[in-house]
This record gives sequence, structure tokens and C-alpha cells, in this order.
Amino acid sequence: MIRLLLLVPIFLLLLASCRPIALTTSPEKEALVIVLPEKAPVRVAFGANKLKEALANAGYLVAIVTPDKPLKKGWKILVAYSNEATPVNAAATNNFNVSGKEGFTITSTENLLTIKGADASGALYGCLEVAAQVKNSGKLPANLQLSDQPQMVLRGTAIGLQKPYYLPGRTVYEYPYTPETFPWFYDKALWVKYLDMLVENRYNSLYLWNGHPFASLVKLPDYPYAVEVDEATFAKNEEMFRFLTEEADKRGIWVIQMFYNIILSQPFAEKHNLKTQDRNRPITHLLSDYTRKSIAAFVEKYPNVGLLITLGEAMEGTGPDDVEWFTKTIIPGVQDGLKARGQTVEPPIVLRAHDTDAPRVMKAAMPIYKNLYTMAKYNGEALTTYTPRGKWAELHRSLSRIGTVHLQNVHILANLEPFRYSSPDFIQKSVKAMHEVYESNGLHLFPQASYWDWPFSADKTPVRLLQINRDGMWYKAWARYAWNYKRSRTEEVTYWSNLLAEEFGLPTDKGAAVLEAQEQAGEISPKILRRFGITDGNRQTMTLGMLMTQFINPFRYRVFTLLYESEAPEGEMIIQYAEKESKKEKHLGETPLQVAEEIVVHGQQAVAAIEKAAGAVTKNKNEFNRLRNDMYCYNAMARHYSEKVKAAIAVLRYKYSEDITDLEKAVPHLENSVQHYREFVNLTKDTYLYANSMQTPQRKIPVPAVDGTFKTWAEVLPVFEKELDTFKQRIDSLKSSVKATPVKIIPFKNAPVTLHSQTKGVYSLSQEQPIFADTTVLIQVVAPELRGLKGFKYSKAEQVAKGTTIRFTARQPVKLLVGYFNKQAGFSADPDPNFAKAPELETDASASDYGQSEIKISNALVAGNLPPVNIHAYAFKAGTHTLNLPKGALLLLGFIDGTQEIRMRDAGLAVSAKNIDWLFE
Repeated sequence: MIRLLLLVPIFLLLLASCRPIALTTSPEKEALVIVLPEKAPVRVAFGANKLKEALANAGYLVAIVTPDKPLKKGWKILVAYSNEATPVNAAATNNFNVSGKEGFTITSTENLLTIKGADASGALYGCLEVAAQVKNSGKLPANLQLSDQPQMVLRGTAIGLQKPYYLPGRTVYEYPYTPETFPWFYDKALWVKYLDMLVENRYNSLYLWNGHPFASLVKLPDYPYAVEVDEATFAKNEEMFRFLTEEADKRGIWVIQMFYNIILSQPFAEKHNLKTQDRNRPITHLLSDYTRKSIAAFVEKYPNVGLLITLGEAMEGTGPDDVEWFTKTIIPGVQDGLKARGQTVEPPIVLRAHDTDAPRVMKAAMPIYKNLYTMAKYNGEALTTYTPRGKWAELHRSLSRIGTVHLQNVHILANLEPFRYSSPDFIQKSVKAMHEVYESNGLHLFPQASYWDWPFSADKTPVRLLQINRDGMWYKAWARYAWNYKRSRTEEVTYWSNLLAEEFGLPTDKGAAVLEAQEQAGEISPKILRRFGITDGNRQTMTLGMLMTQFINPFRYRVFTLLYESEAPEGEMIIQYAEKESKKEKHLGETPLQVAEEIVVHGQQAVAAIEKAAGAVTKNKNEFNRLRNDMYCYNAMARHYSEKVKAAIAVLRYKYSEDITDLEKAVPHLENSVQHYREFVNLTKDTYLYANSMQTPQRKIPVPAVDGTFKTWAEVLPVFEKELDTFKQRIDSLKSSVKATPVKIIPFKNAPVTLHSQTKGVYSLSQEQPIFADTTVLIQVVAPELRGLKGFKYSKAEQVAKGTTIRFTARQPVKLLVGYFNKQAGFSADPDPNFAKAPELETDASASDYGQSEIKISNALVAGNLPPVNIHAYAFKAGTHTLNLPKGALLLLGFIDGTQEIRMRDAGLAVSAKNIDWLFE
């Protein structure tokens, strides 16, 4: 092994002894050579060519030579690197890349500049560093002494081969690689542009997200019918994947293909009479064999590609299945592919800690595979805080301490869509938290907005904007701090101010004003979601606002408590704040009223700062005006939320006081919130195509949306206007002592179906009826619309052990009403395995395949001393169906007509506190 320190003397000896080559010079241009080792890796050659390009642009005459062809005189740039392979995971110590992987040292003496890389990537980055300094100063720097290396081992970005909508006949994540669906995937020039952006920012990994990519990229001799694309497209896919991986390798970038488990190709599923996805189905030999052979063929065919595994979502990610699937199907598939290639170097496998017990899975996997990584969401599917804590922080630390590299996934960013977000201060503090709170040293970065609509942004422009152009500062900021987050605040203000000044042709002080605007606006969306939101997931489109009932009764909407317990500073929800106020108790941490005031100040200061720069812009004026409009959008959104939160606090005060004047105090706040929303509509109607790039049934907050509806502020405005009008009417009815006419509740009628699976009998939904075959628990009270329905009886013990399956034939569309026991637990408590987990889009993307994710009627049934029951509805077309439900006790409460509308409400049968949702409905 040649030690790195020995490389320089050897090269110097060669330089002194080898024959010179002729190089034409002119008085105006200085000649120099870049000396590369013979057979240098492609990424070293790429870096040298980038350096040559920068020097040529600065006026130098440059040649790239090997040691046997140097110049006798003039500048020489010597590029060296170590051939010693350093496993990536060896660097996962003390949050830093202590092995020196990807590091470099640059030294210069008279007429000689030496770039020494700890490895080929280090040499690449060293060349890029010198190129950047030449570009900035216009000349080769003299007396340069510099050493640098990244603090994060893996620094990567994600691209989704997914769409804002479902393809015909398919469901979530099912998108074959075709030119019709993804024309940009076949655009080589666009890929080069993107990869150049990555290497410029020193990213070293690229993740491609897709549900089941294998059927677009490999053919299986045992399952030839599984391929999902035609022959011509398959050939294009092969060519593009090889092109992409080769171009990425030149730039020191690993391509890592992501997939979900268990998703099957559509033709394979149809051949075997299976669903492409069924979260609760058992693992079978056929499923395992197909998946294992798909992975093996992929690894054999594409040796420079890693894999990112999501064990949950498309399979039940708890219990023994996740360990079995990972260790007996996925890893053996990779090993089969390596064996077929005759290769021993293991490609990286990244285990995504989503809806799975990742520590347990890793414990089982590490003895049989070494090149493993873990990854978990930083703030869920949003950006909420740089002070993560609680249960989620504990999970991250446990994964970081396993001994492999743990990656932070900055995921989806549903609360930032669609506006520009580039707050270096917030991002730097977030990366600091990744190191110092989560103890991790890897970054996996999603696009800032419009993930589902790659490569375009949501801006309404004559020619659609590319995300990599619009959001360049987003990628630059995360990369800068992933490389080194320990940079002084003063240094960073100067750096970003200069960068923005250059972008918009501004004086430096005006560049600082643009930075101030972005950093003020950068606090608004995180604070809104973490203090008022329902979920950290993309079922909530935060920028579209929230209903009053979502503020005052969040548990009705399945509030995701991890958002408050772990992804926010210590503080209070609106309902907690109101209860403490009523009891005159001391408040704790960050309060809703505090945030309601702070976001208004942030909005005001963002607008004021951007206006300081507006008159001085000389470059990129159209983009500056779009950025300026975004600052006004943030301001209007902040004011809307602030006023609505104040209205909610007043309404909740009435809940405890029963004083109508408290409701009257809420009216002007609610009126103001609607007025600010109208301003929001005016700011966005001609500037944005949509608020959210995911336009599928998973979107639930503020209102359920199907087929791309309710994706703009103009569509949601009438909902908020009606809410205000209803509230005023309810106050009038209270003041006049005339009770509002209650909505008439009509009992549902049983719909006929033919049952093919076994049950333990049926029972009528009425008082004193037993609900399980193996217990004596009786119904105490049931919501009126459910009375008389025929429920299906099961063994509770069998449900807990095996789950629940029902197979039936319906001659007309029907809805199956399923009751989930709503056992309230503390914020950090684990779910009770005795009760089935209700559909939850945060962890199960298929949780709305039948429209079942929403609670239709909460607190609808009480039986014995069990938790109250919430009703979910599963919609089916006419035909024969099999429904597999998760392990744990639940109730199948009967079938009703599929066209029957179910009015969402809280029946209040198990709630002692007064229900006030009716004020807005």
C-alpha cells in the first residue's frame, strides 16, 4: 500500500526527471499544468477538468498531464490521493468524519500547488475548492494552506419518480418508469445539470424514490410476465440508469434506489390474483421469492447502485415480519446478486426507520451484512424545529449509537409548500441538532417544495420553473452545513448577504436585507405547524389553513401527538392552553398565544426587509419579484393564523365559562382571519398553480380532497366564509334563546352482502348486546345512526393474535363500518397491542385506499369498560372483496349503502367535557 505522504515526493521526482512537452504560450497568458496520477479514477479526472475550466476562464493556458509529461518550468498543480479504501461506516464516530474520508489538503509553494485527497473523492473536492477560489479571485491563489473534510459522511438529495395523482388503475407509489409518465427521467442534459449542482455543493449521494422500480429495470427468468414496461421503454430505462450511475460516479455520487415493501408489479399481481399492495397480508413463499429475485437481478445488473428500504407502509412494519423480510428476503437477494456478479464489495443498504422497529431489525441484520445504514425523518414530513426532543430523539440516538451511519431525512416539507424557503440560520441550527441532539452524521434531503411534481415548482409562470433553479439556495444551505455546521454567525451573515447581493445585483447591505427577509419568514411555517397543527405529515396542507374545529377539537381529526411531544419545543396545544387559562394554572413553555403574536412580527419584518432591497435590484428581477411576493404570502398567512388562533382561544374560553360574550369576542378575530385569507387568495391566484403537490386522497386537512380539488386558496376561501357565517348564526340562536334546529339523524340501513369468510355470528347494534364471541363485554350506548345495524362477531383473542379478515360479495357499492377503540395514551406512550391501530396516513400511505383514514363518527359506541369506539368507513364497489385488517381488537359494525353520506361528527357518548363543534357546523 502506498501511503499518501509518499505520493508527493514520488511525483516531484517524476516532475524533475521526465521530458517536457511543448505548450504554446502568449505574453498575456501564463502556462501551467495539472499533473494527475496514471489511471486516475474518473472522479479525480472530473475534478481536474473542472479546475482546468476555471483556470482557462481566468486566462491561464492549461494542460492536464500524467507524471511522464510535465513542463520544465511554470506553474504545476499536483493532484494526489490515497488508494487505501476506507469503509464509510468506519467514520461514524463522535459525529465527525474522523477517518478523513473525502478530506483534502491544499498547499502551495513557489510555482507548485499540491492537492492531496484522502481518497479519490477528497482529490475531487480539493480540485473543486481551488477552482472556486480561482473563480472568486480571478487568479490562482498564492501561499494557500488549507485542510478540510466533511463532518457528515453521507450527504444526499432525493428525487421522487412519483406523481401528484394516481395512474389509472393503480394506487399510491405505483409508477412504472416510462417516457409518458416521467419525460424528464430521459433528459440527459437535465441530469447533467442536476448532478453538476450536487457536486458543486459536495453532495455524495442521490436517492431515487419509487414504490417498485424493479419491474421497470430488470427481467426475471422465473417471472418474465412481471415486467411493467414495453421492450422499447425497457431498453431506454437500461440506458438511462447506466448513464445516470456513470455520470454520478464521475462526481463522487452514489445512486441509491429506494423501494417500498411489499409492493408487487401489476402484471405479476394480476397473474397470481393478488393485490399489488396489502399491508396486512402474511408473507408467503411466492412474495418472498419474487422480491428476492428482483433484488438479485437489480444488484447483478447495476453494481454501483445502493438500496434504500422502507419496510413499513406497504407491509405491517411491526412484529416479526419486518425482521424476517429484511434478513430472509432483502439481504439474501442482495447477496445473490453479488454472487452472480462475482463481486464481494457490498453495496450500501439503507434501512428507513419508518413504521418499523429499526433497532430490532438492525440487531438481526448486522451479523449477516456489514454495509448497513439507518435513516429516520428529522421533523416528520415537515420542518418544525431545531430543538427536537422526547421519544423521537431517543429513537434517533438509539440508531446513531448502533455503530453505523445514521442519516437525517429532511422529508417532504409539507408545511413549506409551495413558497420559497431558504433560512440559513434555521437550517444551520437544524444540522447542529442532527449532530448534537440526534448524534447522527448523514443527511438525506428532499426538495424544498413540490416533491410530487419534480422537476417543476408550483409557480404559475409562462414556462414552468425548475426546482433546482428556484430553490438553489435550499440545496446550497443544507450542503454547506452538512459539510461543516460549526461556522460563526457573523461569517454566515456575510457569506449569504454577498451571495444574495450577487444574485440580484444588489449592494451588500441590500443583500443582507434579502437575507433578513428570508430568515424572518423562515420562522413562520415551522412555528405555525408545531404549535397549532394536526400532523407532521402531508395529509395536512398547512398553507391552506385549518378549520375551527381542528383548533378546538384536534383529537377528532386524529392529532399526531408526536408533533407536539418531540418535534416542537416544550409548550402547549391550544386546548391545553385554554384549559390552563380556565383553571388559572401556570403555562408551560411555548404557548399558542405567544406564537400567534410572534408570527405576525416575523411577517411584518420579512416584508419590511424585502422592501429595503426592492428598489435596488438590477439582476434576476422576475425571480426577485416572486421572492418578494412570497414574503407577502408568509405575512398574510401569519396574520390569518394568528387571528384564527385568537378566535379559537375565545371559543374555548366559552366552553368553560358558558358566557356568550366570550363567543362574541371571537367574532372580530374570525372576521379578520377571513379577510387576511382573502388577501392570501389575491397574492396566490395569479402566482401559484397549487398549494400542495400531493393531490390524492391522502390529503385531509383542512378539508378532504379528491382528484386534485381544494388545492388552491380560492377553493378553500368559501369553506372559511361559510364557517364564519355559521358561527354568527349559532351565536344569534344562543342570544335569542332559540336553540338551533338540530340536524336530523337518520339511522343507517343494512346493505345486503354475501359473506364468504367465517365469523362467530352477528349481533344487533343496541344496548346490552355482546360484541365479542369470547368475552362478556356488552354495548352500553351507541350513536343513533348506528342502531339496528348488524355487526359481525369475532373472537377478541384471535383478533389480537392474527388480525381480522373479511371476504364478501356485494351486488352494489357498499361501505363497511369499522370501529376502532380509541384508547387515549400519554404523548410518549406506545400504542396498546390489544387494540388494532386505526388507519393512520403518517405511517401507512394506503390508509385511505378505501376512504377509511378519517374518523366519520367519533365516540360513537361505548361497551363495558373498554375505550370508546370511533367509526371509520371502508368504501367498496360492487364485486367480491377481501379486506385484511391489522392485529388487535376492533369491531365490524355492518354494511351500509355505498352512496350513503356519513356526516362527520362527534357523537360525544364518552366525552364528559362539553362539545362545542356544533358552533361551526
